[in-house]
Amino acid sequence: MGVIKFFIFAGLVLHNYIVVAQDDAEIVIGFTEDERNALLALKTGFHNAFLDDRWGSFNCINWYGVTCNGSRVVGLTLDNLDIIGEVKVDALFNLTALTILSFKNNSIFGQLMDFSKNMDLEQLDLSRNNFEGLISPSLVNLVLLKSLQLQENRLTGSIPWLDQSSLKELNVSNNNLTGPIPNTRTLQSFNSSSYDHNLYLCGLPTSTTCSPPSHVNTPTSPNKSHVNATSVIVNVIGLVILIMLLTVFYKKNKQLNQKIIEKKNATLEDDKEKGDEIPSNVTDHQTKEPMEDHENLVFVDGEPEFELGDLMTASAESLGKGNFGNTYRARLDDRRNVIVKRLRDLKPLSHDEFMNQMKVIATQKHPNLVPLLAYFYSNDEKLLVHKYMMNGNLFNRGRGTRDRVPFRWGPRLAVAQGVARAMEYLHMNPNSTLVPHGNLKSSNVLIDENNMALVSDYGLTSIISNTISVHRMVAFKSPEYLISRKFSKKSDVWSYGSLVMELLTGRVSILSVPQDNKAVDLCNWVHRAIREEWTAEIFDLELMVQRSAIHGMLKLLDLAVRCCDKVPEKRPDMSEVVREVESISVPNIDSESEEDLSMDRSLTDDSMSATPSR
Repeated sequence: MGVIKFFIFAGLVLHNYIVVAQDDAEIVIGFTEDERNALLALKTGFHNAFLDDRWGSFNCINWYGVTCNGSRVVGLTLDNLDIIGEVKVDALFNLTALTILSFKNNSIFGQLMDFSKNMDLEQLDLSRNNFEGLISPSLVNLVLLKSLQLQENRLTGSIPWLDQSSLKELNVSNNNLTGPIPNTRTLQSFNSSSYDHNLYLCGLPTSTTCSPPSHVNTPTSPNKSHVNATSVIVNVIGLVILIMLLTVFYKKNKQLNQKIIEKKNATLEDDKEKGDEIPSNVTDHQTKEPMEDHENLVFVDGEPEFELGDLMTASAESLGKGNFGNTYRARLDDRRNVIVKRLRDLKPLSHDEFMNQMKVIATQKHPNLVPLLAYFYSNDEKLLVHKYMMNGNLFNRGRGTRDRVPFRWGPRLAVAQGVARAMEYLHMNPNSTLVPHGNLKSSNVLIDENNMALVSDYGLTSIISNTISVHRMVAFKSPEYLISRKFSKKSDVWSYGSLVMELLTGRVSILSVPQDNKAVDLCNWVHRAIREEWTAEIFDLELMVQRSAIHGMLKLLDLAVRCCDKVPEKRPDMSEVVREVESISVPNIDSESEEDLSMDRSLTDDSMSATPSR
């Protein structure tokens, strides 16, 4: 009997802890097969190397941040992991036993998940991410919910009618929520700090009063009934006339569009014979006689070097789609190359407003700024023309093919110094339309024929639409903007720190290529590397072979870390940055030959402990 009882007990234990998958006969321990698949789907969307290494086994106990109880997943905590990825709305449907979910302080984006299958959820923390859209109404039905932390995201719309008595902690501050706060006992029990920094949120417990309804019901006097009837008749007649006019306008516009399409098709046929040209509506202006003065290229210095027609008929090569327009390399008839940027998503600027801003940009003269050669304005097109930089941009310089020229310590330090000088020059400029730069990143740093770094795209913050800038410019990803919706010169310093980290690590920055699966938030990644004392893994292997450069690399890393401080006031200004980066020198040796440092004790974490942990 004792043996029988033992086998019965063992069978019960195995039933609770082991599930045999029917399809592939794999054994999962601590969670169900559906739960494991749900976690694997999350991992796929996160693109996080740390989780890739730790999420894959068939035993729940080996999964970082996952808590299992019996044969179910009851907790999922993935805080401060620099996760950059999207979560699907239905991601939690098979994690039905969750009681704790925390993705705090990452860069996860997408709509908030649907929690209708997570009725046991007690603690939910999605703060300090990039979630957008509405707060899920499914939260209303979570009767066991005790803590809800959604602050510092990009959530919009109204707050759901939360009224569960279990809810004791709530924070939805620093979002884009709108409308009145629901008058439930639970929501009204929290103080105003739970709702701060939502510009269009109103009602108690905040101090912002909601606007009263615009209409007021008043009794109608019998003497006014005849007047009201007459007004209705007049309005109806006016509406009929308006509809007739719109119909006529629609037909005329349709005929005009048809003619335009026919003309464009004819132009495309011509293009096939001529070769690749810059696709632009400005070619239409060549047929106009006489041409208005402001529809010519305006050259910054001296007499025109070429005509608009020369530019439009030049052989063109697309260099890519930037945040604010497509960029082309145009090869003129005299074999000169120039860069043409077709601007898009601009503010509704008049001719004079655009020209005035171009004049401000044109006056900026510094060896480390890309000079503006010419510009063009018409109702349909706005163009910038720059000198062609034969060595491309810094992003591509650091990630060339196998045959690329080595990118050693000396050239990288020269880039850091050149960019710092350019940014200092812009920051010292009294013209506020140039500051901050707002979009400093490696793809906006060009390399000329002498390997000198030149900063481009300066001065554009004043002409680009604000709604577009928020989504595309680097400064809007700074810690201070995510918290206070403000940015300044110190946001440029933060961007500079991230760019220097890109130089030192050789890694792809999320600021340079947000859509790249291998891109990382370098500021947070380097901070964590220093904090967890694996500093030796920070530097690019191409730099690590240069023994004599280690001291300078450490000094530059320390400067970059201070530039990336989350508190803007603790960051140095660009003048201080220039002084420090120029104090770093390239070792005076005959050659920067490769030296095998893999076994050198000078590169251990202990030797790098002088780098501050912030």
